[in-house]
Amino acid sequence: MSDTINCKYGEDEINNFDINSEENFWPNEHKKNYTINIDLPEFMCKCPRSGYPDFATIKLSYVPNNKVIELKALKLYINSFMNRHISHENSANEIYDSLFTKLQPKSMKVIADYNPRGNVHTIIEINSEDNI
Repeated sequence: MSDTINCKYGEDEINNFDINSEENFWPNEHKKNYTINIDLPEFMCKCPRSGYPDFATIKLSYVPNNKVIELKALKLYINSFMNRHISHENSANEIYDSLFTKLQPKSMKVIADYNPRGNVHTIIEINSEDNI
């Protein structure tokens, strides 16, 4: 639980956010196949070894089945990583697994394109079509 005395309202909302809450997912009102593409260019987490910040653009692309994600919920979920010590691989896989489990889309792809740090540029790509 966050200390609401010291937190701004946005920090408190992020600290207490739960991606698994049903209110974060809405019914898909369309039966046809269509693709939702979302770019999240301000992803941040911390290196689990050094604590240095890592920045990335997360690209989410999915063909919805019965549910879509509410965009504010997605923003809060992505922002919830900012104070976590988590590797590039683990953060990308956690995002994919959490969203795929809740959305159960027809297909989904997550690309985590990390900014270079120390002359290393990492891109993690997870595609449901590769995991059948």
